[in-house]
Amino acid sequence: MPVAAAAPLISSVQKLVLYETRARYFLVGSNPAETKYRVLKIDRTEPKDLVIIDDKHVYTQQEVRELLGRLDLGNRTKMGQKGSSGLSRAVSAFGIVGFVRFLEGYYIVLITKRRKMADIGGHAIYKIEDTNMIYIPNDSVRVSHPDEARYLRIFQNVDLSSNFYFSYSYDLSHSLQYNLTVLRMPLETLKTETTQTRQESFDIFEDEGLSTQGGSGVFGICSKPYEKYVWNGKLLEAVRTAIHRDWLLYIIHGFCGQSKLLIYGRPIYVTLIARRSSKFAGTRFLKRGSNCEGDVANEVETEQILYDASVMSFSAGSYSSYIQVRGSVPLYWSQDISTMMPKPPITLDQADPYAHVAALHFDQMLQRFGSPIIILNLVKEREKRKHERILSEELVAAVTYLNQFLPPEHAIIYIPWDMAKYTKSKLCNVLDRLNVIAESVVKKTGFFVNRPDSYCSILRPDEKWNELGGCVVSTGRLQTGVLRTNCVDCLDRTNTAQFMVGKCALAYQLYSLGLIDKPNLQFDTDAVRLFEELYEDHGDTLSLQYGGSQLVHRVKTYRKIAPWTQHSKDIMQTLSRYYSNAFSDADRQDSINLFLGVFKPAEGKPHLWELPTDFYLHHKNTLSLSQTRQSYTYWWTTGVLKHLPLPFDEVTCAENRRKLTVKKFHKYEEEIDIHNEFFRPYELSSFDETFCLAMTNSTRDFMPKNVGIDPSPFTVRKPDETGKSVLGNKNNREETVLQRKTAASAPPPPSEEAVSSSSEDDSGTDKEDEGAVSQRSTPVKVTDTGDNTKITENVVQSTKDVYGVNLSDIPSEDDLAIYARFVQLGQSQHKQDKGSQQFCSKHPVDKVINLIPISSFSQDNIYEVQPPRADWKSIEIFHAHIQAGRGNMQPLGKDDFLMYREYIRNRYM
Repeated sequence: MPVAAAAPLISSVQKLVLYETRARYFLVGSNPAETKYRVLKIDRTEPKDLVIIDDKHVYTQQEVRELLGRLDLGNRTKMGQKGSSGLSRAVSAFGIVGFVRFLEGYYIVLITKRRKMADIGGHAIYKIEDTNMIYIPNDSVRVSHPDEARYLRIFQNVDLSSNFYFSYSYDLSHSLQYNLTVLRMPLETLKTETTQTRQESFDIFEDEGLSTQGGSGVFGICSKPYEKYVWNGKLLEAVRTAIHRDWLLYIIHGFCGQSKLLIYGRPIYVTLIARRSSKFAGTRFLKRGSNCEGDVANEVETEQILYDASVMSFSAGSYSSYIQVRGSVPLYWSQDISTMMPKPPITLDQADPYAHVAALHFDQMLQRFGSPIIILNLVKEREKRKHERILSEELVAAVTYLNQFLPPEHAIIYIPWDMAKYTKSKLCNVLDRLNVIAESVVKKTGFFVNRPDSYCSILRPDEKWNELGGCVVSTGRLQTGVLRTNCVDCLDRTNTAQFMVGKCALAYQLYSLGLIDKPNLQFDTDAVRLFEELYEDHGDTLSLQYGGSQLVHRVKTYRKIAPWTQHSKDIMQTLSRYYSNAFSDADRQDSINLFLGVFKPAEGKPHLWELPTDFYLHHKNTLSLSQTRQSYTYWWTTGVLKHLPLPFDEVTCAENRRKLTVKKFHKYEEEIDIHNEFFRPYELSSFDETFCLAMTNSTRDFMPKNVGIDPSPFTVRKPDETGKSVLGNKNNREETVLQRKTAASAPPPPSEEAVSSSSEDDSGTDKEDEGAVSQRSTPVKVTDTGDNTKITENVVQSTKDVYGVNLSDIPSEDDLAIYARFVQLGQSQHKQDKGSQQFCSKHPVDKVINLIPISSFSQDNIYEVQPPRADWKSIEIFHAHIQAGRGNMQPLGKDDFLMYREYIRNRYM
């Protein structure tokens, strides 16, 4: 069945301006080129209700100017008065977070600052930098309430400028595998969906841009977001059905980081996206285990995306991804923090002999990820006093019960491993054991790649590649199943385990794209250092959100190469985490409950700060009995088991098709033109502000600067061969110079026995590279014209460092003679080209050196160049190269296969 030409829909509302009159707000949204405009009218005369009118018309720039002019003229206090404007500009923005109401009227929350954080196939991902919260009703109708200000402060305690992300064209709530699978739906399915959309839709916007001219149409697809990872779903609930979808901007919370891996100049973007669940969300000790609906605390979906940035298109480019999940143990359990103990005792709150909440949780995972579900449980198994082992025993019983009803080939796989015990042992290497687990996990789940296996992989396959699991399809490979890692807090140990699994998957991803010859990556290479830094930032961010401090134990800690200064930082992070858990977590939990709509203020009900606990807010079965009871044996959703190992959410069926919005466009329309969206030809751009030049770069930031060293990012470097420049560190230059002077007299790092891992995830540190000694530059003193003397760094490198050779002080006579002859040749060419006939008569031509052109160009000098004529074969090769860039590969002939086999035989056999 043919696959349709499809592309993600790009929102046409990316710039907003809020205009204000006494009776209304007018929100004017436009596309980046400012050629299409939409208008929202928000009534300000209603004290407590939200009245929004979508204009349902697409304006041109001239039309919107005339509209604003008429509004300005019509709202002046006196006709013809020029002094006071009837329409004032309130604020400029980049998107709507949502609308919220406490005890008075509604507020609108707007994104006023953004920063680009990543780029996936030309689709930009932005981080919210600042927001503005504006009260909608005017002062004349406002009904004041004494507790409104307190609710406002609690709501604003959720810092929207801290790790909230959005995109205008890429669905961040879904995985790359889901987004690209939707774009590869069969052609007949999309034609049916387009017809149904036109017939059933009451919104005139659905019919915009529909083109049936010839076969040049492209289907634009927009999918319904996955609500679990959307954090402003409740804020948009009041307007979701009343306004056009381009106004709706869904944000996620977690982490997003991207770095560039340069492989001999070929740009490979490595992206890490973490989606924090908005269900049962909260802080460390206040949210443990699971709620009654199977949503667990601290649930985070981490996706690593790898793609070749030299080809931007989703249809023609090479993309790969791998997903893993962390989350609290899916049981009813908690820890009482009123005892003021560093490790409060673990309590099982409810008996669950039929594993009800575990069944709900794993049912969600089967729908989203398919099978097998692999559990890596890192909690302690041997303890003097039973503490963490309580969770292990209950989890084993739940998994055993649920597995007896599943087919054996789709059973939940349980891997217990006491990571803390192995860390204390001198005979065991923690990361080696984790690497073995990672290999077995990746082989079972496979990974996603959107292109078939390379011919070289078929011709000389790797042993590990043949054992790889997942689902192989005509367009590539699909990941089926997922690894679910947990300890008690799902912070330190979990992050290290996820890094090792991600490192193993990264090797397979690079191999699938033809970038390495074996699916193996070693430590101390530029590629792994880059990936490790991404995971360190990822772990620190998630730890701050849930635990209140950065990571305590990092990858270097478990490798036992952490510096001696690490332990003092660990102590400070432990104290920071303890203080946050004891004193500030309750306020943060109230803010999260209010922001996510778990608690809704209302007259006559207790206030948020008056509730003794929020248990009843998160467990809905305590307030009302469920009308439907889940089966104790058939605990999965109907239809899920039939499609395993494929995830039900990615199967083409009627239920999933209802989640899609499909429209047909001409291929050059901006709603699906990602080239126009990415390059912005209508905007003035600067190299200094270009995102791809500013991101972390393996060559610039990790590779040593000496040319004599192998430039491959997969070459193992010595520990002191690091490309990290001291100029990029957080410490200032004076502190760096001081650290260099004292580095020689610093005491040695502690022994391996001093590395403690007995505490669960207790705190984190800054990067080890802070204040690191760089061997490439030397501190010198420079005296300014003033009285102050500043210490600066001589960043000019010697010719030996740059070129590998030292230049002699005085060139030899032979070198000078060659240079003089070179200068004479240039002067003679200039005289011959521009000299007059009179000059030639005075100076005989035979004295002028005649230059014989040796270039392929027919006319080639310093003034003009006439390109050579290309033969038909060169033109044919060039056209084939262009077609390959568009994804139209020419079939290989018999001669091509014979030539390739001969090359392989001579090169490798």
